[in-house]
Amino acid sequence: MLQPILNKLRPKMEEVIGLLQDDLRSIRTGKASSSLVENIQVSYYGSQMPLKQTANITTPDATLIVVQPWDANALGDIEVAIRNANLGLGITNDGRVVRLVLPPMTEERRLDFIKIAHQKAESARIVLRNLRKESWEEVQKLEKAGSLTEDDRYRGEEELNKIIESFNKKIQDAVELKEKELKSF
Repeated sequence: MLQPILNKLRPKMEEVIGLLQDDLRSIRTGKASSSLVENIQVSYYGSQMPLKQTANITTPDATLIVVQPWDANALGDIEVAIRNANLGLGITNDGRVVRLVLPPMTEERRLDFIKIAHQKAESARIVLRNLRKESWEEVQKLEKAGSLTEDDRYRGEEELNKIIESFNKKIQDAVELKEKELKSF
């Protein structure tokens, strides 16, 4: 009875880690990357779509991102969406493409980005704790209903703690990697 609860918990936690890694990829380092802008929502013919589904995104050099829409009529909408995202990039529109120039990274800006990475990590940890709490409550309900013994409940608690520790370690590793990346450029 305990294993289905644990099996249901792991994919949810993996999803949280995946979302955190996506969030961390969107934090700017010293070099241009399409991941900085690819998930910006663009109003395209009345519906919201990620930028990567409306345009070709390239990075010709370390400080430039070029966004070339597949439909020239969407150029204005793309520019507005990027401006509204407040990424702190220099934006120019030449009528065919939108060029995004990344300003040089200052030490202060790097520290700000590291703080943002830690905030995102803490949010992920909170979600993991809530998922663990839900699973723990399920284990306690099963014990009260007589489906689990007291020993099974203790084993369940140990397993939940091991799972949460391993996922917290994954979060810590992801943040440390991003921090190292931010400090190296």
